Amino acid sequence: MKNYPLYYLLITLSIILNSCTEGFKEEYSKLVIALTEVTAITTPTTDTTPDYTFSSTESGAITYGGSCSSSTTIAISGNNTITLNSLSDGTYADCTIKVSKTISTEKSEKKLSGSLTITSFTVDISTTLIAEVTAVTSPDNDTTPNYTFSSTTTGTITYGGSCTSVTTSANVDNNTITFSTLSSGNYSNCTIKVTDSAGNESNTLTITTFTVLPDGLIAYYPFDGDANAKIGTLNGTVSGANLTAGRNNVINTAYSFDGVDDYIEFGTGMLSGDGEFSILIWINTSSTESGRIISQRSPGGGGYLGAYYVDLLSASGKEGKIKFTTYTSGWDWRVTSSSALNDGNWKHLAFVQQDNGGKMYLNGSLDQTDNSNGKVDLVSTAKTYLGKEGRNNSSDWYYSGKVDDLKIYNRALSASEIQTLFNTSD
Repeated sequence: MKNYPLYYLLITLSIILNSCTEGFKEEYSKLVIALTEVTAITTPTTDTTPDYTFSSTESGAITYGGSCSSSTTIAISGNNTITLNSLSDGTYADCTIKVSKTISTEKSEKKLSGSLTITSFTVDISTTLIAEVTAVTSPDNDTTPNYTFSSTTTGTITYGGSCTSVTTSANVDNNTITFSTLSSGNYSNCTIKVTDSAGNESNTLTITTFTVLPDGLIAYYPFDGDANAKIGTLNGTVSGANLTAGRNNVINTAYSFDGVDDYIEFGTGMLSGDGEFSILIWINTSSTESGRIISQRSPGGGGYLGAYYVDLLSASGKEGKIKFTTYTSGWDWRVTSSSALNDGNWKHLAFVQQDNGGKMYLNGSLDQTDNSNGKVDLVSTAKTYLGKEGRNNSSDWYYSGKVDDLKIYNRALSASEIQTLFNTSD
């Protein structure tokens, strides 16, 4: 008897096996390596050996095509960063990468591969690069300040914004230029660009913002680490007052006074005569006690003659207000702030003598005027004090609070100049 069931079983198994094999071959033939650009090369670039990053779905051997090559010849599955071999000036639009590998079985081999064209890029080592070396000193009263920048090639300088100079040629390495005469104010839009002989333009260099102070500045105390004059000759002698954070919240850029015995003493004759002057100062106090913030006044019984002083008031109805007083042989111009200023925030005060009296500015705006009593005639023998009365008597009206950025001019500043100084971050 024939064994038909066995034949049927063998035939069925053969059909199943052939079907699986054909299915495997079909799926096997679909395997490919996918390459994707991750980080293109910056263009234009001055880097002659730029980096390039691509991703691959499989590991394998790298083959380069076109004008690019690299010492990296193996790719991993995932991101791959390669460094191209040295390139010359020019545009590279034909560079390709191919990743390939061979998968083997007992009866066959399959070569898998994927390719990618690198996004076109340009290498230009002739590109001029310029960079700031020495910024303009700021703030300063120099109306023709110097500025130093570096350049990688020679070329013609182009100026932008509010700054110009008679210097129009740049050399390789550092270049120091002198700006043409500038008015007082803040300069934040000045730029420089260099163009080489082939017409290649450099990057545009934005000059660090700087401030030109109004002319007539005879004494300037930024209190950056000490009480010395940045402009002027009268350095301060500190007695008890401590350095603290200033109006820009930078440590050691202001002085704090305890209201008990702290003060700073300057020499004699900072201001003298009955001419114009401007006194500008930042204060910060939360004190409810009277105190003398700044004064120029002779010691002893004749201390009122030819004097000025700035007081924090505590009298009823005037608590926390600031009063500026002048006296020659009688009371001259006097002004009191329209509001209390002892709220623990920084306030900018400006006192200007002109015409037949003077004005008080608060935070850059006119606050009070007095032209009814005439100008003060300041004596040249009086010292200037911060933080106390200075008459060497039993009541020196010590001030409790902070001061920052004292400026004294020998002329009357305009409203716009005071506004500019209020907005100056020095």
